[in-house]
Amino acid sequence: MPETTTATADTAALPVVVIGAGPVGLAAAAHLTERGLTPLVLEAGSQVGTAIRDWGHTRLFSPWRYNIDAAAARLLETQGWSEPDPEALPTGAELVEQYLQPLATALAGRIRTGARVVAVSRAGMDKTRTGNRETTPFLVRVQRTDGTCADIRASAVIDASGTWATPNPLGQAGLPAPGEAEAVTAGRITAPLPDVTGRDRDRFTGRHVLVVGAGHSAANTLLELGALAETEPGTRISWAVRSADVSRVYGGEDRDELAARGALGTRLRRLVESGVIEVHTSFTITGFTSTAEGLSVRATTPTGEQQLEVDLLVPATGFRPDLAMLAELRLEMDPAVDAPRRLGPLIDPEFHSCGSVAPHGETMLAHPETGFYIVGMKSYGRAPTFLMATGYEQVRSIAAALAGDRAAADDVRLVLPETGVCSTDLGGSWDLPAPKSADNSTADQGCCPPAVAAEPADACCSGPQPVTIGAAPVSVHSSCC
Repeated sequence: MPETTTATADTAALPVVVIGAGPVGLAAAAHLTERGLTPLVLEAGSQVGTAIRDWGHTRLFSPWRYNIDAAAARLLETQGWSEPDPEALPTGAELVEQYLQPLATALAGRIRTGARVVAVSRAGMDKTRTGNRETTPFLVRVQRTDGTCADIRASAVIDASGTWATPNPLGQAGLPAPGEAEAVTAGRITAPLPDVTGRDRDRFTGRHVLVVGAGHSAANTLLELGALAETEPGTRISWAVRSADVSRVYGGEDRDELAARGALGTRLRRLVESGVIEVHTSFTITGFTSTAEGLSVRATTPTGEQQLEVDLLVPATGFRPDLAMLAELRLEMDPAVDAPRRLGPLIDPEFHSCGSVAPHGETMLAHPETGFYIVGMKSYGRAPTFLMATGYEQVRSIAAALAGDRAAADDVRLVLPETGVCSTDLGGSWDLPAPKSADNSTADQGCCPPAVAAEPADACCSGPQPVTIGAAPVSVHSSCC
């Protein structure tokens, strides 16, 4: 028997549900509020910024001026909030304490914590039903901390739930390696971005630690381990990547407009060159064996099979989106990177090895499921090139569209800091494939594909690249973090 539809005339009066109370989710709520719409933010954790609190000890590369949303700032100013020094570099904890927590207070009554979204659908109809679909409210199923569930109806849904809870596996072919789950359970594989020199110090002191991955999260962990090894000589550091060398992880160094990000690459290179960090390149993990003494890591290399004995392994292989809760929605996703279909080709790291991404908003993020959007880190799927400022512009455009202001929704503008050369974001990645040309051959294209550049860049995106959004050209800088 077909399901009964429940389209109602007052669907528009329902709240816009925002999934996730991180920076982009709360920015969405601020923009919706400013537009006269009613947001309802659903957060799985017990407080806002739950994922960021996990890596709160880590300092961001971007200064405050790139990390504060404009509508959120306007809302906060009505509460007497004082903006942090725009050029200072916050830690994750400072981002929460000085920005997200005050913003949550300003949005009081519009945020529910301990509310994990487990499914999104249309009220009374599954994804096979078409009649009256666009006028039927969304049904958002929420699981509370006590295990009970509730259904919430919404006029629109913005999924800003991120990817922190779903790290990529360590094995080959995108799959967990044999023994990986057992090694996690045994405590031999840690969570990403552990606090090596802080709360987790005792766990790493005097141990042989293997860091796996080729992004900024790997670099951060390696630098912390290097600092620990200075005072704890028994601490050994190994670093494994799938690529043939690690030089691209060093990034732009002194050519990076974000000085902290450039300095990170320089410091990491010095640790490698001094021998403090032992590097294993072209290292593809094929299995793990956990013992009382440690962890055996098996891998294939150009010279044959290799087995590395370590005490702990820190994964820094990036993240992927969890799309299971969206199974009853009509989505169009890029088959390669699990991003919205129109956005996917612009951020695919196999072709865009640093974030030379045109400004994009509601039109590029829309799905066949009218009124549903994936934003923030989750909108980038498996691509490791996301910046918070990108998410802020996404939700500004979406809020304008939901409010009926098409002109504002389409007027998408974004200027991001230069990287100098290609690199990845905080989430990290296993390796950084060289960009490919249109005929799928590997080519040395620097970090700006010609698809968005008016003329060849001779200094790897040394200046703004003109692109056309709609009818008007705008300037866009590339960024990878």
